[in-house]
Amino acid sequence: MANAVFIHNPDSIYDDDPAVRYDFPYVYLSRIEQTVGDWIVYYEPRSAKNGRGRLVYFATAQVHQIVRHPRLEGRYLALMEPGTFLDFDLPVSRSVGTLVFEPALDRGGGKLLSGGGANSAVRMLPTENFSLIIEHAFSTDPVALGLDQAPETVDGYQPGFQEYGAGFSWKQEDRPIISRLTNRPFRDAAFARQVKLAYKNKCAISGLSLKNGGGKPEVEAAHIRPVRDGGPDTVRNGLALSHTLHWMFDRGLISIADDYSILVSHNKVPKETADRLLLAERRILLPDNPQARPHPEYLQYHREEIYGRS
Repeated sequence: MANAVFIHNPDSIYDDDPAVRYDFPYVYLSRIEQTVGDWIVYYEPRSAKNGRGRLVYFATAQVHQIVRHPRLEGRYLALMEPGTFLDFDLPVSRSVGTLVFEPALDRGGGKLLSGGGANSAVRMLPTENFSLIIEHAFSTDPVALGLDQAPETVDGYQPGFQEYGAGFSWKQEDRPIISRLTNRPFRDAAFARQVKLAYKNKCAISGLSLKNGGGKPEVEAAHIRPVRDGGPDTVRNGLALSHTLHWMFDRGLISIADDYSILVSHNKVPKETADRLLLAERRILLPDNPQARPHPEYLQYHREEIYGRS
């Protein structure tokens, strides 16, 4: 097993869904075979189409298996272990000061190599460097997270990696960061922070931004495709919702169309109730970042398996 960096461009021609699969040509097969059973980080490069791109490591996932692409000759799919994908709280740039996270790109003094291997879509990553990226990707610092108060806990669990410091063990049999990445309370807290930030603490369906007496936003982070049904912890599988609308969404009383219009089960939700709770235009509020907006596949699942069946 080995760690690696997978390059993912949102404008890519490849059949990628980072939470589910990574589409790649034969030339990278031997490298990706080494990652099966281990964790990778995703990196967003500059787009050749429009020159845009965040140039950051933005998420992690565990590679489950490799299969041939069902339709395209010479292409393969790296399938991610369900429930392991996780967006980073803080996207991580390739270097911080004099620290370059990928040794193969290090020219010294914090300078980066360009061309050649730096453009490879799959780059092997030493385990200790994987740990450094993950350590920089999650934080409990409210300023760094763009919050006006400390992040919430889940069942008393405070997320973050600070307690490990710079010298934690990375023996194969003792990998504390991996245990955190698979810990449900840690993932729930990270997912909640990221969804609330994407929606600016506003309910996507009512448009309301409410805070309790302590100044804490009342919105909750809802999974569109539930975790129990294989839904990933990605912002694109999330909605910020008030408690009441979260309850209604989970029970299939309301749903979202592909054009982001709000669907209502009128035989179960009286019109006057819908008029009070939902935005007048009957379309959800969307994150400013297009890459944080609900994914059509997750919306379709909710409509067919939850809203439709209810």
